Amino acid sequence: MDATVNALNWFEISVSDINRAKNFYEAIFDIRMDEMEMMGMKMAMFPPDSMQGKVSGGLVQSNMHNPSMDGAKIYLNGNPDLNNALGKVEAAGGKVLMPKTQISPEIGYMAFFADSEGNGIALHSNG
Repeated sequence: MDATVNALNWFEISVSDINRAKNFYEAIFDIRMDEMEMMGMKMAMFPPDSMQGKVSGGLVQSNMHNPSMDGAKIYLNGNPDLNNALGKVEAAGGKVLMPKTQISPEIGYMAFFADSEGNGIALHSNG
């Protein structure tokens, strides 16, 4: 695989209430998510530039998207310090499952939370 190609190029977080989920993620990341509908799906997109990442994605409500704690784990960008977003999780309607935890000095930190829809989501930051 070409070194410039990301293994992940898009992600979708399944939601059962697009408005509640959008409010949750906008609150913890201090962002604005644009909404759209296509092919029977309601979507809210993470802004591609505000989180400084190379990969983007969105929230999706459809009959093919079922929130779950047991699905694949995605790590959202929590730089510069994931505690900034993690500290807002419970006030926004989620639950912190694992506080900021160092992986190693070279790799940084991780944390887990349940979002407003019941998805298990992870955060990563360098500091």
